[in-house]
Amino acid sequence: MPDAPTPKMIFINLPVKDLSAAIDFYEAVGAVRNKDFCSEDSQMMSLSDAIHVMLLTHERFASFTPRRIPNAHETAQVLLAISEESRAAVDVTTEKALAAGGTEPNPSQDHGFMYGRSFADLDGHIWEVTWMDVEAALATHQREVAA
Repeated sequence: MPDAPTPKMIFINLPVKDLSAAIDFYEAVGAVRNKDFCSEDSQMMSLSDAIHVMLLTHERFASFTPRRIPNAHETAQVLLAISEESRAAVDVTTEKALAAGGTEPNPSQDHGFMYGRSFADLDGHIWEVTWMDVEAALATHQREVAA
């Protein structure tokens, strides 16, 4: 049997206009500051042992790419999705984001076996917060394939 692949981590780099406000927002949603990876123009926020968000001022972000930083309030380049352990946890996370100044850009989605809501952070980056009953989702998919 082949060895399991080494678990990977993801680092999401986000340009932010106000670093201090972005840090406060992400802490309100449940992220934890990583004091080892921060400076006057950046702050790593950990959502789990494997998921990290690097908040970068526009100036710092621009040092990594020559591409223009779009206004995320007007355009969407990515939708970031994160799982929760229950429907109730989806609501809790989304409500924390809204209370911290985020907005809810999309209506909630309820497919029975999957439930999701979304929020946009202070800079307009959209996060999809989802819960899924994997067994029910697979059963639904198998029924659709068999039909």
